Amino acid sequence: MNNEELNEELEAQEQEEVEETQEPAPEEDFENKIKELEHDLAVVRADFYNYRQRTIKERQETRQRAKEEVIIEFLPVLDNLDRALTAANEDPASIVKGVEMVHRQFVNALENLGVSAIKAKGEIFDPSLHDAAGTEQVEDAELDGKVINEMLKGWRTKDRVLRPAQVTVGKK
Repeated sequence: MNNEELNEELEAQEQEEVEETQEPAPEEDFENKIKELEHDLAVVRADFYNYRQRTIKERQETRQRAKEEVIIEFLPVLDNLDRALTAANEDPASIVKGVEMVHRQFVNALENLGVSAIKAKGEIFDPSLHDAAGTEQVEDAELDGKVINEMLKGWRTKDRVLRPAQVTVGKK
């Protein structure tokens, strides 16, 4: 082989190597990229759907456990109410005392759940805590704008009012 043939052969090999390393035509590259992105999108959609289903199920289970905890807290109160009903033939004074004890136990159960009574009588009327069912004329200027009577006790948690107290407000 002479030099010219050798040079031609080397150039042909170099040309083949260059052609092999060249990227595919731009149209093929875009189509491949689109297919890859569509696949990635399908995977992300499936992952998100599974995540959403899992969180819905977890939320439902959490609510169910919370309900069960509340029920467990009140079962002793129910037991004592049953005892009071079976003692109906006994002394009325002891029945009243038993009902007072059950009431105290019920309030304690509420407090254990983070629920407390809203103080109303004698307090300045607060529309976020009290529901004014009416007004009552008062002679004393000090009672103007204050809660005179509590008709229905209000309840709250640390963060929100569960039920405002129904009250009458003094008005001079």
